[in-house]
Amino acid sequence: MPRGEERADRSATRVAEEGEKVLFFTFDDGPSEYTPKVLDVLAKHDAHATFFLVGEQVREYPELVERIRAEGHTIGNHTLAHKSLPHLSSEEVRAAVKGGPQSRCLRPPYGATSSRVRKIIEEEMGLEIVMWGVDPRDWERPGVEKIQKRVLKNIWPGAIVLFHDGGGKRDQTVEAVDYLLTELGERGYKFVALDC
Repeated sequence: MPRGEERADRSATRVAEEGEKVLFFTFDDGPSEYTPKVLDVLAKHDAHATFFLVGEQVREYPELVERIRAEGHTIGNHTLAHKSLPHLSSEEVRAAVKGGPQSRCLRPPYGATSSRVRKIIEEEMGLEIVMWGVDPRDWERPGVEKIQKRVLKNIWPGAIVLFHDGGGKRDQTVEAVDYLLTELGERGYKFVALDC
């Protein structure tokens, strides 16, 4: 199993029982104008997810943060301005994390981290770093079918799946997620928010 999957599995075990057919859909870089569409699709399928929000976006769409929580989803910290943390000074890392939404979980922008950054986030600030195990690279806008195929080919029970509801045009993601929730739901999967 690739390293990212092991890490994703460890995070997922905070909620999933061994072998339970659970998936953790996560959405990065929001909130944005696409977040309500993602929330509507999740509601249609009675699915829950985790949104790793950027502090600057939270200021722009505060009502969406309330809606995310009200609809039973969880929120993770994706820092203040989505800058690569290893390139920042230790003080800048602390400020970037503090500028993101309050949460027990943090997903570093670009998945970029280092031993110094991990020490600050996990040991000093007491947050859990949550990565992912399945990345359909929806941010590339490769087409709805490609996003769907990449998820279906790489999924396993307990997987954390990375999607994006911000940072660009996300109509392909919304459409792909709608299909995946139907298809994977028919395969017996449940969609649960991480314990953030």
